[in-house]
Amino acid sequence: MSALAQAIREQAATQGFSAARIVKLGDDSLQAQRLRDFIVERRHAGMDWMAETEERRASPLGLWPEAKSAVVLAQNYAPDLDPLQRLENRDAGVISVYALNRDYHDIVKGRLKHIAGWLAQQTGAEVKVFVDTAPLMEKPLAQKAGLGWQGRHTNLVSRDLGSWFFIGTILTAAELEPDEAETDHCGSCHACLDICPTQAFPAPYQLDARRCISYLTIEHKGHIARAFRQAMGNRIYGCDDCLAVCPWNKFATEANEAKLRARKDLVSPRIADLLALDDAAFRALFSGSPVKRVGRDRFIRNVLIAAGNSGDMNLLPRVETLLQDASPLVRAMAVWALSQLAPEPQFAAARSSHIGKEADAHVRSEWENG
Repeated sequence: MSALAQAIREQAATQGFSAARIVKLGDDSLQAQRLRDFIVERRHAGMDWMAETEERRASPLGLWPEAKSAVVLAQNYAPDLDPLQRLENRDAGVISVYALNRDYHDIVKGRLKHIAGWLAQQTGAEVKVFVDTAPLMEKPLAQKAGLGWQGRHTNLVSRDLGSWFFIGTILTAAELEPDEAETDHCGSCHACLDICPTQAFPAPYQLDARRCISYLTIEHKGHIARAFRQAMGNRIYGCDDCLAVCPWNKFATEANEAKLRARKDLVSPRIADLLALDDAAFRALFSGSPVKRVGRDRFIRNVLIAAGNSGDMNLLPRVETLLQDASPLVRAMAVWALSQLAPEPQFAAARSSHIGKEADAHVRSEWENG
C-alpha cells in the first residue's frame, strides 16, 4: 500500500468513517447493460430521473470524464435495536433505521468535503464528492473498490460492517493506487429474498422497485396499490427487513456517531399521535430528518395504512377526521383504513355521507371498493 493510500485511510478514520477503499475508474459494459435492463423493464417505477440520467449513470466517466480514481467510504449506522422486533407493535409506526435521527446526506457530505479538500492539497488534482444524490452507481463502484459486495438484495454487504452503512464517494483526477475488488460472500443464503413482504425480488440480485416498501413509502408520490397495503404492516417510512435478516450483521457494531443513533421519540411513535400531525407539526417533529422530504401528506398516507393494519378500533375517530383532509391522497387512505377498522354498518353510513360530496375520482373508488 502506498503512503498516500494509507494516509487516505487515516484521514477517513479521523472523520469517523469505518472504511475507505480506492478504485480506478473506467467504463463497465456489464453494469451499463444491467442498468439498461432495469430501466427497460420499468423496475425503476416512478423514479424517472434514473432513465433521464441513464447515459451519465452508466459510467462514472459519463458523469466526469476527467476523473481517474474514486475513494469510496463507509459510514456505519448500525442500530442498537432489533428492527424486526418493532414490527410486532402494531399500535406504533416503524421508521427505517437509517432515518431515526439526522439526515445522513448532511453528515457524510461534510466529512467527505474535509477529506476531499485534504486530498486535493496532497495531489494538486481536482476532486468532487457524492452522497447518493448524483447519477453515480455507487454500489458497483464500492464493490470494485473492495468496500463490500452487492448481496442478493442488491444492497452492499461488508464482512466487517454487515449491511448497516452509508456509502460516500470522492472522485478525483489523480491516479491513486487501487484496492482489490470484493467477491460475493452470500453463499447459499437467500434469507433476504425470503423475508420480503411484497416479493420485490424477481430473482437474486434483482429488485423491482414497484413492489418495494421502501420505494412505495418514500419515493412513490401517488396512491399505494391495494395489493401492497396489508403487506406493509406498520412500516411508515422505508423497510429494513432484507437488511436486518442478513447473517453478516453479526459482525456489525453499534454506530458511534450520536447524530445517527435513534431518537427515542422516533423508535416506536404511536400511530394515534402521528395521525394528528398537521403540516406544521410534521415539519417540527421531523426537522433535520430525512423523513421530512416526503412531506406531510405522503407520510400520513403511510400512517393510515399502518392504522388500517393495526386492528385498533380506538383509532377510528382520528381516521374519520382525516376523511375530510384537504389532500385526496390522505382522504383515500383514510377511507381504506376506515374499511379495515370499522364495523360494516359504520362504514356504510360514512360512505353514504361522503361519497356524494367527494370530487376526487380515486377517493370515490376507495369508497366504492371499501
